[in-house]
Amino acid sequence: MRIVFAGTPHFARLALDAILAAGHQVPLVLTQPDRPAGRGLKLTPSAVKQGAVAAGIPVCQPRSLRLDGKYPDEAAAARTALEQAAPEVLVVAAYGLILPQWVLDLPSYGCFNIHASLLPRWRGAAPIQRAIEAGDDQTGITIMMMDQGLDTGAMLLTRAIPITAAHNAAALHDELAQLGAEAIVQAIDELQAGTLMATPQPAEGVTYAAKLEKTESPLDLNQPAAVLERRIRAFDPVPGSTLALPGIDGVVKVWKAAALPAGLQDEAGPTAGQLIRAGSEGIDLATGDGVLRLLELQRPGGKRQPVASFMQGWHHA
Repeated sequence: MRIVFAGTPHFARLALDAILAAGHQVPLVLTQPDRPAGRGLKLTPSAVKQGAVAAGIPVCQPRSLRLDGKYPDEAAAARTALEQAAPEVLVVAAYGLILPQWVLDLPSYGCFNIHASLLPRWRGAAPIQRAIEAGDDQTGITIMMMDQGLDTGAMLLTRAIPITAAHNAAALHDELAQLGAEAIVQAIDELQAGTLMATPQPAEGVTYAAKLEKTESPLDLNQPAAVLERRIRAFDPVPGSTLALPGIDGVVKVWKAAALPAGLQDEAGPTAGQLIRAGSEGIDLATGDGVLRLLELQRPGGKRQPVASFMQGWHHA
Protein backbone atom coordinates (compact mmCIF):
# COMPACT_ATOMS: atom_id res chain seq x y z
CA MET A 1 0.00 0.00 0.00
CA ARG A 2 0.93 3.63 -0.35
CA ILE A 3 1.53 4.88 3.20
CA VAL A 4 2.65 8.22 4.59
CA PHE A 5 4.22 7.86 8.02
CA ALA A 6 4.13 10.46 10.82
CA GLY A 7 6.22 9.87 13.93
CA THR A 8 9.22 11.08 15.88
CA PRO A 9 10.93 8.90 18.57
CA HIS A 10 12.39 5.38 18.63
CA PHE A 11 8.92 3.95 19.40
CA ALA A 12 7.79 5.16 15.98
CA ARG A 13 11.01 4.26 14.16
CA LEU A 14 10.40 0.55 14.74
CA ALA A 15 6.98 0.87 13.11
CA LEU A 16 8.40 2.71 10.09
CA ASP A 17 11.08 0.05 9.67
CA ALA A 18 8.48 -2.72 9.87
CA ILE A 19 6.24 -1.07 7.27
CA LEU A 20 9.18 -0.75 4.89
CA ALA A 21 10.31 -4.33 5.57
CA ALA A 22 6.78 -5.52 4.70
CA GLY A 23 7.22 -4.02 1.23
CA HIS A 24 4.85 -1.07 1.47
CA GLN A 25 5.55 2.14 -0.41
CA VAL A 26 6.30 5.15 1.81
CA PRO A 27 6.55 8.28 -0.37
CA LEU A 28 6.74 10.76 2.52
CA VAL A 29 7.58 10.91 6.23
CA LEU A 30 6.42 13.61 8.65
CA THR A 31 8.42 14.16 11.82
CA GLN A 32 9.23 16.86 14.36
CA PRO A 33 11.92 19.46 13.57
CA ASP A 34 15.49 18.66 14.60
CA ARG A 35 16.08 19.42 18.28
CA PRO A 36 19.21 20.34 20.29
CA ALA A 37 20.61 17.27 22.03
CA GLY A 38 23.68 16.18 23.96
CA ARG A 39 26.17 18.27 25.89
CA GLY A 40 26.90 20.43 22.87
CA LEU A 41 23.18 20.93 22.17
CA LYS A 42 23.80 20.07 18.54
CA LEU A 43 20.71 19.97 16.34
CA THR A 44 19.84 16.29 16.06
CA PRO A 45 17.30 14.63 13.76
CA SER A 46 14.60 12.43 15.26
CA ALA A 47 14.90 8.66 15.18
CA VAL A 48 12.20 8.57 12.51
CA LYS A 49 13.99 11.12 10.35
CA GLN A 50 17.19 9.11 10.60
CA GLY A 51 15.31 6.04 9.40
CA ALA A 52 13.64 7.91 6.57
CA VAL A 53 16.91 9.43 5.35
CA ALA A 54 18.59 6.00 5.47
CA ALA A 55 15.77 4.62 3.32
CA GLY A 56 15.86 7.56 0.88
CA ILE A 57 12.37 8.81 1.80
CA PRO A 58 11.54 12.55 1.56
CA VAL A 59 11.00 14.14 4.98
CA CYS A 60 8.71 17.03 5.94
CA GLN A 61 9.20 18.72 9.34
CA PRO A 62 6.55 21.40 9.90
CA ARG A 63 6.22 22.99 13.32
CA SER A 64 2.45 22.94 12.88
CA LEU A 65 -0.12 21.50 10.49
CA ARG A 66 -2.71 24.17 11.23
CA LEU A 67 -3.27 26.32 8.13
CA ASP A 68 -4.64 29.09 10.37
CA GLY A 69 -1.97 28.66 13.05
CA LYS A 70 1.38 30.22 13.94
CA TYR A 71 3.27 28.68 11.01
CA PRO A 72 0.83 28.77 8.07
CA ASP A 73 3.56 28.61 5.41
CA GLU A 74 4.99 25.41 6.90
CA ALA A 75 1.50 23.90 7.18
CA ALA A 76 0.72 24.82 3.57
CA ALA A 77 3.98 23.25 2.36
CA ALA A 78 3.16 20.10 4.32
CA ARG A 79 -0.30 20.00 2.77
CA THR A 80 1.17 20.23 -0.72
CA ALA A 81 3.64 17.43 0.09
CA LEU A 82 0.88 15.23 1.52
CA GLU A 83 -1.41 15.80 -1.44
CA GLN A 84 1.39 14.92 -3.84
CA ALA A 85 2.17 11.79 -1.84
CA ALA A 86 -1.49 10.72 -2.20
CA PRO A 87 -1.49 8.24 0.68
CA GLU A 88 -3.98 5.43 1.00
CA VAL A 89 -3.24 5.39 4.74
CA LEU A 90 -1.49 7.81 7.08
CA VAL A 91 0.14 5.90 9.95
CA VAL A 92 0.78 7.98 13.08
CA ALA A 93 2.99 6.92 16.00
CA ALA A 94 4.08 9.36 18.72
CA TYR A 95 4.25 12.18 16.19
CA GLY A 96 3.76 15.07 18.60
CA LEU A 97 1.56 17.34 16.49
CA ILE A 98 -2.23 17.58 16.47
CA LEU A 99 -3.69 16.54 13.11
CA PRO A 100 -6.31 19.00 11.86
CA GLN A 101 -9.36 17.76 9.99
CA TRP A 102 -7.84 18.33 6.55
CA VAL A 103 -5.12 15.79 7.38
CA LEU A 104 -7.60 13.26 8.76
CA ASP A 105 -9.68 13.54 5.58
CA LEU A 106 -6.80 13.23 3.12
CA PRO A 107 -5.87 9.50 3.04
CA SER A 108 -8.20 7.15 1.16
CA TYR A 109 -8.60 4.81 4.14
CA GLY A 110 -8.00 7.33 6.91
CA CYS A 111 -5.35 7.79 9.59
CA PHE A 112 -4.23 4.85 11.75
CA ASN A 113 -2.67 5.58 15.13
CA ILE A 114 -0.41 3.20 17.10
CA HIS A 115 -1.41 3.82 20.72
CA ALA A 116 0.45 2.23 23.65
CA SER A 117 -2.49 1.09 25.76
CA LEU A 118 -5.60 -1.04 25.56
CA LEU A 119 -8.13 1.67 24.83
CA PRO A 120 -10.25 3.16 26.24
CA ARG A 121 -7.93 2.78 29.24
CA TRP A 122 -5.15 5.38 29.30
CA ARG A 123 -6.02 7.80 26.57
CA GLY A 124 -3.53 10.65 26.46
CA ALA A 125 0.14 11.47 26.75
CA ALA A 126 1.76 8.92 29.10
CA PRO A 127 -0.08 5.59 28.85
CA ILE A 128 2.96 3.38 29.49
CA GLN A 129 3.98 5.13 32.70
CA ARG A 130 0.46 5.52 34.07
CA ALA A 131 -0.32 1.84 33.54
CA ILE A 132 2.70 0.81 35.64
CA GLU A 133 1.99 3.46 38.26
CA ALA A 134 -1.61 2.32 38.64
CA GLY A 135 -0.61 -1.33 39.11
CA ASP A 136 -2.34 -2.60 35.94
CA ASP A 137 -1.65 -6.28 35.29
CA GLN A 138 -1.65 -5.84 31.52
CA THR A 139 -1.37 -3.27 28.78
CA GLY A 140 -0.83 -3.43 25.05
CA ILE A 141 -1.18 -1.77 21.69
CA THR A 142 -4.34 -0.44 20.06
CA ILE A 143 -4.37 0.38 16.36
CA MET A 144 -7.00 3.09 16.22
CA MET A 145 -8.77 5.04 13.49
CA MET A 146 -8.01 8.67 14.30
CA ASP A 147 -10.67 11.35 14.72
CA GLN A 148 -10.66 14.83 16.23
CA GLY A 149 -10.99 13.56 19.80
CA LEU A 150 -8.20 12.61 22.22
CA ASP A 151 -7.64 8.93 21.40
CA THR A 152 -11.38 8.45 20.93
CA GLY A 153 -11.44 6.81 17.49
CA ALA A 154 -12.69 3.35 16.61
CA MET A 155 -10.39 0.42 17.43
CA LEU A 156 -9.06 -1.60 14.52
CA LEU A 157 -6.81 -4.10 16.30
CA THR A 158 -5.52 -4.77 19.83
CA ARG A 159 -2.55 -6.78 21.12
CA ALA A 160 -2.08 -7.32 24.88
CA ILE A 161 0.95 -8.13 27.04
CA PRO A 162 1.30 -8.58 30.82
CA ILE A 163 2.95 -5.98 33.05
CA THR A 164 5.32 -7.69 35.47
CA ALA A 165 7.15 -6.55 38.59
CA ALA A 166 10.32 -6.41 36.47
CA HIS A 167 8.95 -3.76 34.11
CA ASN A 168 10.06 -0.17 34.37
CA ALA A 169 8.86 2.36 31.82
CA ALA A 170 11.91 1.90 29.59
CA ALA A 171 11.57 -1.87 29.38
CA LEU A 172 7.82 -1.77 28.79
CA HIS A 173 8.26 0.97 26.19
CA ASP A 174 10.66 -1.21 24.20
CA GLU A 175 8.33 -4.22 24.30
CA LEU A 176 5.36 -2.12 23.22
CA ALA A 177 7.37 -0.47 20.43
CA GLN A 178 8.09 -3.89 18.95
CA LEU A 179 4.50 -4.99 19.48
CA GLY A 180 3.23 -1.80 17.82
CA ALA A 181 5.45 -2.40 14.79
CA GLU A 182 4.03 -5.90 14.42
CA ALA A 183 0.45 -4.76 15.00
CA ILE A 184 0.46 -1.98 12.40
CA VAL A 185 1.75 -4.34 9.72
CA GLN A 186 -0.99 -6.82 10.70
CA ALA A 187 -3.62 -4.07 10.48
CA ILE A 188 -2.45 -3.04 7.02
CA ASP A 189 -2.43 -6.68 5.90
CA GLU A 190 -6.02 -7.07 7.12
CA LEU A 191 -7.00 -3.81 5.39
CA GLN A 192 -5.65 -5.14 2.10
CA ALA A 193 -7.43 -8.44 2.64
CA GLY A 194 -10.71 -6.67 3.37
CA THR A 195 -10.97 -8.21 6.85
CA LEU A 196 -10.09 -5.18 9.01
CA MET A 197 -13.03 -4.26 11.24
CA ALA A 198 -13.57 -1.02 13.17
CA THR A 199 -15.07 -1.31 16.66
CA PRO A 200 -16.23 1.78 18.58
CA GLN A 201 -14.53 2.23 21.93
CA PRO A 202 -16.74 1.32 24.89
CA ALA A 203 -18.01 4.18 26.99
CA GLU A 204 -17.03 2.36 30.18
CA GLY A 205 -13.48 2.18 31.48
CA VAL A 206 -12.16 5.45 30.09
CA THR A 207 -9.08 6.77 31.91
CA TYR A 208 -6.63 9.55 31.01
CA ALA A 209 -2.86 9.30 31.14
CA ALA A 210 -1.77 12.78 32.18
CA LYS A 211 1.53 14.13 30.88
CA LEU A 212 4.49 13.45 33.16
CA GLU A 213 5.71 16.44 35.14
CA LYS A 214 9.01 17.00 36.96
CA THR A 215 6.99 18.08 39.99
CA GLU A 216 5.91 14.42 40.36
CA SER A 217 9.47 13.23 41.02
CA PRO A 218 9.63 13.65 44.85
CA LEU A 219 8.50 10.50 46.66
CA ASP A 220 5.87 11.03 49.34
CA LEU A 221 6.76 8.47 52.00
CA ASN A 222 3.33 8.89 53.57
CA GLN A 223 2.05 6.77 50.68
CA PRO A 224 2.12 2.95 50.84
CA ALA A 225 5.39 1.23 49.92
CA ALA A 226 3.70 -0.72 47.11
CA VAL A 227 2.49 2.52 45.50
CA LEU A 228 5.95 4.08 45.75
CA GLU A 229 7.67 1.03 44.26
CA ARG A 230 5.38 1.15 41.21
CA ARG A 231 5.92 4.88 40.86
CA ILE A 232 9.71 4.41 40.85
CA ARG A 233 9.43 1.90 38.01
CA ALA A 234 6.92 4.05 36.13
CA PHE A 235 9.18 7.11 36.23
CA ASP A 236 12.34 5.31 35.06
CA PRO A 237 13.96 6.93 33.12
CA VAL A 238 11.81 10.11 33.03
CA PRO A 239 11.17 12.12 35.17
CA GLY A 240 12.83 9.90 37.79
CA SER A 241 11.97 9.59 41.48
CA THR A 242 13.73 11.56 44.20
CA LEU A 243 14.01 11.83 47.97
CA ALA A 244 16.29 13.29 50.62
CA LEU A 245 18.59 11.09 52.68
CA PRO A 246 20.47 12.14 55.81
CA GLY A 247 24.11 13.06 55.24
CA ILE A 248 23.68 13.87 51.53
CA ASP A 249 23.33 17.39 50.15
CA GLY A 250 20.59 17.62 47.57
CA VAL A 251 18.13 14.96 46.50
CA VAL A 252 18.94 11.37 45.64
CA LYS A 253 17.39 9.66 42.64
CA VAL A 254 15.87 6.27 43.32
CA TRP A 255 15.89 3.91 40.35
CA LYS A 256 14.98 0.60 41.93
CA ALA A 257 13.22 -0.37 45.15
CA ALA A 258 11.17 -3.13 46.72
CA ALA A 259 8.05 -2.97 48.85
CA LEU A 260 8.57 -5.24 51.84
CA PRO A 261 5.66 -7.16 53.36
CA ALA A 262 4.53 -5.70 56.67
CA GLY A 263 5.76 -8.80 58.50
CA LEU A 264 9.38 -7.93 57.67
CA GLN A 265 9.29 -4.81 59.81
CA ASP A 266 11.26 -5.20 63.02
CA GLU A 267 10.30 -1.91 64.61
CA ALA A 268 6.77 -1.30 65.79
CA GLY A 269 5.08 1.69 64.31
CA PRO A 270 7.95 3.71 62.76
CA THR A 271 7.08 7.17 61.47
CA ALA A 272 6.71 7.52 57.70
CA GLY A 273 10.06 8.60 56.27
CA GLN A 274 12.05 7.14 59.16
CA LEU A 275 15.27 5.32 58.29
CA ILE A 276 14.81 1.85 59.76
CA ARG A 277 18.02 0.17 58.69
CA ALA A 278 20.76 0.50 56.06
CA GLY A 279 23.09 -2.15 54.74
CA SER A 280 24.44 -3.74 51.59
CA GLU A 281 21.11 -5.50 51.02
CA GLY A 282 19.17 -2.24 50.97
CA ILE A 283 18.16 0.99 52.70
CA ASP A 284 14.82 0.52 54.45
CA LEU A 285 12.49 3.48 54.94
CA ALA A 286 9.17 3.47 56.74
CA THR A 287 6.20 4.54 54.62
CA GLY A 288 2.52 5.13 55.21
CA ASP A 289 2.04 1.37 54.86
CA GLY A 290 4.99 -1.02 54.91
CA VAL A 291 8.69 -0.54 54.21
CA LEU A 292 10.35 0.71 51.04
CA ARG A 293 13.73 -0.91 50.46
CA LEU A 294 15.97 1.20 48.21
CA LEU A 295 18.11 -0.95 45.89
CA GLU A 296 19.57 1.34 43.20
CA LEU A 297 20.31 5.04 43.73
CA GLN A 298 22.11 8.03 42.27
CA ARG A 299 23.81 10.82 44.19
CA PRO A 300 23.58 14.40 42.86
CA GLY A 301 26.02 14.60 39.96
CA GLY A 302 26.82 10.88 40.19
CA LYS A 303 25.86 7.71 38.37
CA ARG A 304 23.35 5.00 39.11
CA GLN A 305 24.70 2.62 41.73
CA PRO A 306 23.54 -0.57 43.41
CA VAL A 307 22.89 0.08 47.07
CA ALA A 308 26.03 -1.77 48.21
CA SER A 309 28.19 0.72 46.25
CA PHE A 310 26.06 3.66 47.36
CA MET A 311 26.60 2.72 50.99
CA GLN A 312 30.38 3.15 50.74
CA GLY A 313 31.29 6.47 52.31
CA TRP A 314 27.71 7.31 53.25
CA HIS A 315 27.56 8.56 56.85
CA HIS A 316 23.87 8.44 57.68
CA ALA A 317 23.86 8.41 61.47
